[in-house]
Amino acid sequence: MAVSQQFAAGALSAGGVSGEALADFRSGLRGHHFCPGEPGYEDGRAVWNGMVDKRPALIVRCAGVSDVLRTLTFARERRLPVAVRGGGHNVAGHAVCDGGVVIDFSHMKSIRVDPQRRTARAEPGVTWGEVDRETQAFGLATTGGLVSTTGIAGLTLGGGVGWLVRKHGLACDNLISADVITADGTFWTASAEQNADLFWALRGGGGNLGVVTSLKYRLHPVGPVVGGMLLHPIDDAKQVLAFYRDFAPTAPDDLTLYCGLLSAPDGAPVVALIGCYSGPPGSADAVLAPVRGFGSPIADLFQETSYCAMQSLLDAAFPAGMRYHWKSSFIDRLPAEAIDRIVEAAAAKTSPLSSVVLEYYGGAASRVPEDATAFPHRVPQFDLIISAQWADPAEDQTHVTWVRRTWESMRPFSSGRVYVNVIDEGEDRVREAFGVNYERLASLKSKYDPDNLFRFNQNVAPATVSG
Repeated sequence: MAVSQQFAAGALSAGGVSGEALADFRSGLRGHHFCPGEPGYEDGRAVWNGMVDKRPALIVRCAGVSDVLRTLTFARERRLPVAVRGGGHNVAGHAVCDGGVVIDFSHMKSIRVDPQRRTARAEPGVTWGEVDRETQAFGLATTGGLVSTTGIAGLTLGGGVGWLVRKHGLACDNLISADVITADGTFWTASAEQNADLFWALRGGGGNLGVVTSLKYRLHPVGPVVGGMLLHPIDDAKQVLAFYRDFAPTAPDDLTLYCGLLSAPDGAPVVALIGCYSGPPGSADAVLAPVRGFGSPIADLFQETSYCAMQSLLDAAFPAGMRYHWKSSFIDRLPAEAIDRIVEAAAAKTSPLSSVVLEYYGGAASRVPEDATAFPHRVPQFDLIISAQWADPAEDQTHVTWVRRTWESMRPFSSGRVYVNVIDEGEDRVREAFGVNYERLASLKSKYDPDNLFRFNQNVAPATVSG
């Protein structure tokens, strides 16, 4: 037996897997598989966040649903932990696990667009940039992501914001159906008409209930947009933040606008208004006039562009392999004291690549009842994201400390809610993420995953059944 095969068999021995059983498992796969020490393993365990350093016992790069079923059965029968990788872009690194099995979808990238029905069906290895290219060929799109390399599955299952969120709702609001395999190996199709309880949970409940193998989306006509950035001097940060606080809730649904304290390409600190207008072209100037007319910007980078180009506007700012640490919270009020603290935190940031960003949703996303999907945060609020980014592992503690210190300073303004796709902080924060829908999710977890096989996520423990 080769050294790598011996290593693999040893890594899986805790699950009672013999070399023969592993060889039998491998022989029935169409896709690729990697154990420690084998070519492809190191690349296979790497994810977007360079801070994540986990060593699975087995990575299975599935070629189709049969591979998923086979891998899930293999892991379940041997009580091996299971992680599921779509785009691998989650900041917490849930796409990989130590000592377990990774179901890797990175080669399952089928996309089919139906321009007549305005729908798209895609496999979970697809990124938003890939689905956008296919849908835009027909002048269509759906809400999804702010960085084009983000995977569609993880973002959608957690809710899913993007440049169209105010006009067309969250990504999960545009999900029509999904195919999912639950912990016992059962294959389900979930929609409003079929297995509605499972469909409810998939729209915002994360990966708690199963492995999603296909997603069908509702599409909308989207032509050229007007988007980009307005950069203001950092000395005007308080005034720009106050303008954003007052303007964003009044903006039409056609405009999604964020505000960030960050660094310009030359390294200079700036405050930026970043947005996308997707409404009638003839109305763009009027809608953007208050934004472009405020203050004394040092650069106005708003311009007409394609939706695909807008979707990749921020890609270069978030490259794979850098080290990232985030904390976030919804804020329902932004008084002068909160603005002061945001400006102070930005001035104290320990990396020029770090940022403090405010997002505002509202619009179509807020017109859905809180209990209509597992995503509960429908009241219009600001979302505060404190993001550190750096390259040198020796600096980890410095930048993590800045994030946590900033978070503590802003806690008095938190609404007690948080977006599930940006957390990695234990049960209390998971309860905040799912809010009024937590207990229903826990009950459905007991039904579909009573042994919590799918626990490498923002995990909801199965509800305890009394009596």
